[in-house]
Amino acid sequence: MTDLWAIEQEVYESGYTLVCGVDEAGRGPLAGPVCAAACILPRALVIPGLDDSKKLTPQKREALYDVILEKAVASGIAFAEVEEIERLNILNATYLAMNRAVAQLSPQPELALIDGNRTEGIDVPCRCIVKGDAKCADIAAASVLAKVTRDRYMCEMAKLYPRYGFEKHKGYGTAAHYAALRQFGPSPIHRPSFLRRMH
Repeated sequence: MTDLWAIEQEVYESGYTLVCGVDEAGRGPLAGPVCAAACILPRALVIPGLDDSKKLTPQKREALYDVILEKAVASGIAFAEVEEIERLNILNATYLAMNRAVAQLSPQPELALIDGNRTEGIDVPCRCIVKGDAKCADIAAASVLAKVTRDRYMCEMAKLYPRYGFEKHKGYGTAAHYAALRQFGPSPIHRPSFLRRMH
């Protein structure tokens, strides 16, 4: 078990007093928005079971989601819609969602720790942490908030567009999803630029 607070501890010791973690869910799917979350946890708060959202079961993520929202100093969750993904490209749309999520935080952080290896589109002082969702408590918390929020959204979309099985794959390119696309064509929430890669 890595110490999820080691990175934040170093950051706090270097003089920062308020740090948030930022992560996204839904960069890769063929359908639906990208969702980003920003989270400021109380310093050194231990949330049992908190980890990179990809390593957790959906039930565990749902349970952690409520705990994180309850205990966080501040949290923000935001989307960039399919039209924005198409207009800006997925990387810039991800930055847009991240900036929207951070903008919701009150108080505002002095430094944002961003999961990944690129931060050129982020509006606030930030630092990237590769695989941050597995190394960093604030990013792990943000990853859970983003993933649960997006999964819930895609389950709602499954009721509107029941042919595609969004409740199962959340818009990712599974065999069943590709089969539905071949049979029915795209829905209004599919990303045209991602579908061009199908052929």
